Amino acid sequence: MESFVQFFDLAYHEHMRITITLDDDAHQFASIYARARGITLSAAISELIHKAEAAPQPAPDIRRSASGLPCFPPTGIPLTAQMVKDAECEFD
Repeated sequence: MESFVQFFDLAYHEHMRITITLDDDAHQFASIYARARGITLSAAISELIHKAEAAPQPAPDIRRSASGLPCFPPTGIPLTAQMVKDAECEFD
């Protein structure tokens, strides 16, 4: 019975029809990609999604202070004492 359930699950989800709305630039990119590869737009979108899913994720930028404590990555905006006081006032 379990093999039937696995087969049914695979057969049911193998090719799912769905209507989606794409931004113009995303549609243009997918259309050009599909034409260049000689595949349908649906196949191109599926392929692009699979490629994006398989792409390596960037490692988090965790830096350590001289004492070894983890620090937030620099944003270019220094955190001032006044900013801390203003934030504390919001919770009072």
